[in-house]
Amino acid sequence: MDAELFANMLSDKSILDLKKLRYRYPQADMKEFVALLGNGFYKKLPLKDFDGRNLVYLESIAQVHLTAVKVLLTPQNSKQLYGMKAMEEEILSTFTIEQIATTRDSVHKILSGYAPTTESENRIYGMKKGLEFIGDPRHKINEENIHQLYAIAIGAFLPGENRLLAGYKYRHDSVYIVGNKVKHTGLPWQMLPEYMGNLVSFINEASTINDLLKAAIIHFYIGYLHPWFDGNGRMARLLHLWYLVQQRYSSALFVPLSEYVGKSRRGYYDAYTLAEQNTQISEILDVTPFLVYFIENVYHKLVTALPAPSITDAFQRALEQGNVTEKEQALWHFVLTAYGSSEFSTKQLEKAFGNAAYATIRGFVLKFEKLGLLRAARYGNRIKYRIEVREAE
Repeated sequence: MDAELFANMLSDKSILDLKKLRYRYPQADMKEFVALLGNGFYKKLPLKDFDGRNLVYLESIAQVHLTAVKVLLTPQNSKQLYGMKAMEEEILSTFTIEQIATTRDSVHKILSGYAPTTESENRIYGMKKGLEFIGDPRHKINEENIHQLYAIAIGAFLPGENRLLAGYKYRHDSVYIVGNKVKHTGLPWQMLPEYMGNLVSFINEASTINDLLKAAIIHFYIGYLHPWFDGNGRMARLLHLWYLVQQRYSSALFVPLSEYVGKSRRGYYDAYTLAEQNTQISEILDVTPFLVYFIENVYHKLVTALPAPSITDAFQRALEQGNVTEKEQALWHFVLTAYGSSEFSTKQLEKAFGNAAYATIRGFVLKFEKLGLLRAARYGNRIKYRIEVREAE
């Protein structure tokens, strides 16, 4: 292939869509182009497609900004393993993505410690337990713990026909992912133990792959294999978070990744579809479309998910100078965990915190507004407060 033609194709914005690329360059031999990509551009992964060929990705295209890494590495002072507001949004969003009916009130009820009374609330309770499970550093990613996570978060609440058979970690029959037509067939069930074992090895082995990209590759691969009859999307997103937690990304459970996926749900499913459509042309499963989707729609959106560094620093200075009481420190950490960047009223905070008089709550918000840590917004006679978040870059 002519060097100039190859360079033009490689830099073309349609590089992630081989069908479009073929249309734009009808004179090009696509098999030759793909072969050239394989000679120094594709990075091989130790994961196999259904025919035993290595998955690949284009490292030069899948690039994560350092700011996204910094957000997820931001230490959290909360004594909890997760942010309550983030967990609420994570559960709501992961159900919305899969069109599972639930309500914010039901999620809030279960996260507040009430026992589930409906099928929907049982599912919410399962996801709560699942997020707590992956947040516990004692739970390392292995096949037994993946099986336990599935049972806790999803399996126990499935109808009989979708449940795992006794002694099985994965499904015992074929599965098809359908829309208007069959879009994807899961890995033949007999091969699942081998492929899932290889995935766990990949998860736990040292590699030069960026951690955030590796988490997204794990996410993609679960969706691709479809190891269970139901709940594969939820498990893919849980494993994505779990890997980041295992790699000590302190804020992984304080930012609701599924909320960002939910906001770009069509792109999420299109990325899966595009990767498989490209395979029909190249005969190589290139996961770059999914990685680029995650970089652009999730990772690079996280910059606004946590308080600005100036806010964190200002609180630390006030604490060191003795301007913050022990109760106010507890309230600040509760606000960070329970509300994130969302607004709240003094009445809401009094009820949710449950261990401070209204006068204490009122004094807290006024002081922290004066310190520049909270921002007030007036809606007629009502005032709501929120923590500043990072400015998007």
